Amino acid sequence: MMIDRINSIDPIQSDKKLGRMNQINKIPNADSINLSPEAIARSEIYHAMELASASPEIRTDFIIDLKKRMSDPSYLNDTVINGTVKGLTDVLDL
Repeated sequence: MMIDRINSIDPIQSDKKLGRMNQINKIPNADSINLSPEAIARSEIYHAMELASASPEIRTDFIIDLKKRMSDPSYLNDTVINGTVKGLTDVLDL
């Protein structure tokens, strides 16, 4: 009478399976994506449009008053220009 092992394993076949598993494990795990310069520019434009649409409405009374002040030549002096630059840099987080 011959007694065979339960779930016998062929030693040659098991080496083949291990080799396949090692190949699968060698696949790099990191994914990457490359964007074209055009795609980057379009995303920046989209972001700017989203910011503009989320901003509050234009105050026409403020614009009219500012145009009147700008038409006066004595209005533009170093204090006003420096204040404007500071305000813009604060808004733009520069």
